[in-house]
Amino acid sequence: MPMPSDPRHICLLRTSALGDVTHVVPLVHRLREHFPDTSLTWIIGRLEHRLVGDLPGVRFVPFDKGRGLAGMRAVHRALRGQRYDVLLHMQVALRANLLSLAVRADRRIGYDAARSRDLHRLFIQERIPARRGEHVLDAIGSFGEPLGVPRGKVRWDIPIPEDARAWAREQIPISAPTLVVSPSSSHALRNWRPERYATVIDHAAARGLRVILSGGPTNGERAMADAILAATRTRLLDLTGRDTLKQALALFARADMVLSPDSGPMHMANAVGTPVIGLHAASNPARSGPYSDRRWCVDRYDDAAQHFLHKSARELRWGTKIERPGVMDLIGVDDVIKCMEALMKHLRIGR
Repeated sequence: MPMPSDPRHICLLRTSALGDVTHVVPLVHRLREHFPDTSLTWIIGRLEHRLVGDLPGVRFVPFDKGRGLAGMRAVHRALRGQRYDVLLHMQVALRANLLSLAVRADRRIGYDAARSRDLHRLFIQERIPARRGEHVLDAIGSFGEPLGVPRGKVRWDIPIPEDARAWAREQIPISAPTLVVSPSSSHALRNWRPERYATVIDHAAARGLRVILSGGPTNGERAMADAILAATRTRLLDLTGRDTLKQALALFARADMVLSPDSGPMHMANAVGTPVIGLHAASNPARSGPYSDRRWCVDRYDDAAQHFLHKSARELRWGTKIERPGVMDLIGVDDVIKCMEALMKHLRIGR
C-alpha cells in the first residue's frame, strides 16, 4: 500500500530486549533521514529506555512491564488523543500485541506469517517481506520497506554522555589492551560455565591482556561473577552491578574486545564497534550474533541441533532456540582461546 505522501507521525513498538533495541536504532536513523519532517514515537521498555532514550528526534513512551496492567494503562494515557499514520509493530509477543491496541494508526505493519506468533496477525494489517535466513537487525530494518525506505548502511550512533566516557577512561587506562568479559545472558541456558570463563581469563592475562568483569545487578549475574572470581587465578577488576547502561556502553567502546554469550551486552559492544568473541550453541549466530563481524564467534549451533534435536541446523525453523541444559558445554575452552588468539593477531596484540 503506497503512501500518498510522507507520513506525518510514525509509531514504533519494540519494548525489549536490550540487544533487539540496539537493532532498532539503525532503522530510526534511516526513518529520520528519509522523512526529516516526520515525528517519531517509540514505545520502549523502561530498562531499554535507559540505553537509547536520548536518541535525538524521537519521543519515547516507556513501558514498565513489571507493573502489569497498570503499565499498559500508562502507555494508553500517554498516547491518548494521538493518531498515527503508521504503526511499525516490531514485537510479536502477546503482551506487545495487546500493548499495540494503545496505538491508533491508519496502517499497522507487522511481521510476515513465518515470523508471526501469539496472534500477531490479528493486530496488524500489512506485513514486511517474507525472507528466511535474515539476521534480526535486517528483519527489523525491513520495516521501512513498506514505507518506501530502502535498507541501507547500518548506523548506530547511540549517544554516550561525556561523564560515562570519563568513567570508562578511569576503568581502562591506555597502558594495556583490555578484554571485557560479560558472562551472563538473561537466558540462563545460554550461559557458559564459570570455571571455563576463568580458564580463558587466566590465558588472556598470561598473554598480557587486562581483564574486566562486567554485568548487571541481578542475583544471577552476581552469582556468576562470584563463581568466576573464585575459580580464576587472575586479579581482575570486577564491575558487576557497578555501572549504568551508558557506562557499560562506554566501557565496551574503550575495550579492545568483549567476550560474551548471546546477550544484550554482546549487541551493545557490537554497536560501538568493538569486536566480540560470541559464544553460540543455544542460538544461531547467523540470526542473532554480533551483526558487524561474526568472525570471532564460537559457533556450535549445528552441533547442538544434531545432539539435542537430531537434525542439522539447516533443517530447523529459522530462529529456533536450543536452550537445553548442557547445550553450552558443547563450547570448549580451546575453542574460545583459538578465537581470542585469532582476534589478538588481527588487532596486533600480544607478544
